[in-house]
Amino acid sequence: MNPKALYKLGYGVYVIGSKDGNRLNGQIANTVFQVTSEPMTVAVSINKNNLTHEFISRSKVFTVSILCQDTPLSFIGRFGFKSGRDTNKLEGINYKIGETGAPVIIENAVSYLEAKVVKDMDVGTHTIFIGEVVAGDVISEKACMTYEYYQQVKRGTTPKTAPSYVEEKKVAVEMAKYKCLVCGYIYDPDKGDPDGGIKPGTPFEKLPDGWTCPVCGAGKGEFEKT
Repeated sequence: MNPKALYKLGYGVYVIGSKDGNRLNGQIANTVFQVTSEPMTVAVSINKNNLTHEFISRSKVFTVSILCQDTPLSFIGRFGFKSGRDTNKLEGINYKIGETGAPVIIENAVSYLEAKVVKDMDVGTHTIFIGEVVAGDVISEKACMTYEYYQQVKRGTTPKTAPSYVEEKKVAVEMAKYKCLVCGYIYDPDKGDPDGGIKPGTPFEKLPDGWTCPVCGAGKGEFEKT
């Protein structure tokens, strides 16, 4: 079986927020779906190794912020490739405390939901949390970011803790492309890094010394030629 067949399933890109007492955290997820309408429930799939999993398990609440299509890779990298155990992901980010007491990420979001956990299901590496929606609103009419758009247009990478992660056994070898050894992002000089102000056609060797990976923030020294 070709595991990439799974990429054709419909996914979005979301920030899942939760709390543990006064501690707040959030993470990127692509597996969120509505379960029922009455009562309105949604489900999220969270890796057991993630701090957000601990927070949801303890507080029994979570939020879902649906991201817009033009969300910068650096924003996704902050919530998807950094751990809340090491850094305050919400520092400098526009968010509010919702009705559940969990953080609702407003920045780059088109809408949000708040939910209280009514059931959870152990599915091996992940837990599926089903929550009854207690609040939600539309923030913007911008287009939502799909997971396919994130991969193909934004050229983002998938955290290894994501349920849709599939290890690449072979990376196509193309001259002048460089791979981030931290997160797997591929710098393609034909496309440049528009979010970082790097024009298409800029070879890796010509990138400014201060340039960093748009996904995880790693420096140029963390890249290797593919």
